[in-house]
Amino acid sequence: MALNNETKAEIIKKFKQSDGDCGSSSVQIALLTENINKLSDHFNKNKKDNHSRLGLLKMIMKRRSLMRYLKRTDITTYEKLIKELGLRK
Repeated sequence: MALNNETKAEIIKKFKQSDGDCGSSSVQIALLTENINKLSDHFNKNKKDNHSRLGLLKMIMKRRSLMRYLKRTDITTYEKLIKELGLRK
C-alpha cells in the first residue's frame, strides 16, 4: 500500500524547494496526498477494512495540520500547492 521509491522520488523532485529537500511541508503534504488517494481507491474495493481506515484518518489529520502550518507561514506556497494537488481550501 505504501508508495514505491520511484513515485516518492518523482513527488519529491516536483515539490522540493531546494536541493536535498525531502522534508519540507510542501513535500510532506504532497506525499500524504498521494498516500491518501491510493488508500481511497483501496476503500472503494474493501469497504469493511476499518483497521486501515484509522490510518487513513490519521494521515488526513496530519495533512490538515501541515496545511494549516504552511498557510500560516508561507501563503504563496500554500496556494500553489493547493492548485497543483487539486485540493480545496
